[in-house]
Amino acid sequence: MASSRGIGALNAARVADMEAMSVDQLRPLKEQTDLEFNLLQDSLNKIRTATTRLEIASTALHDLSLRPQGISLPPLFWKKILVPLTASLYVPGILDDAEKVLVDVGTGYFIEKTMAEGKDYCERKVNLLKSNYEELFEMASKKKSMADELALVLQGKLRQSSPSS
Repeated sequence: MASSRGIGALNAARVADMEAMSVDQLRPLKEQTDLEFNLLQDSLNKIRTATTRLEIASTALHDLSLRPQGISLPPLFWKKILVPLTASLYVPGILDDAEKVLVDVGTGYFIEKTMAEGKDYCERKVNLLKSNYEELFEMASKKKSMADELALVLQGKLRQSSPSS
């Protein structure tokens, strides 16, 4: 309860500071705040995309672990897959060892891991990204609130400065 009163007082002080500024000072501040909000939104979108990719990878690893192993089995049980050569060109292939996977750890580096280690890596990365997403979302919400406050103060100042009809 005391903390919400503190936040209210802080917002009131911030609005009072904004009202003390001129229109020429408020405009660039509003533009900067909007730019920062847009950058935070872009970061949130990128985190969401990365999280989705890792969740898909984790699901693929899980599905792969459910299939029978190796080409020593009769052809009926081989793990037939499509191997991507480009974004739109695939060739048929057979997976002979699904216990070892290469994990993309970023900037072109891959690490060989067991299936379980690969799943664990994906889960840890997803949890980290979700945590980062929550923090950025909170920052973006505050930045949006500040931009809205700036817009209101700026509109009020522009109405005051324009001649009455």
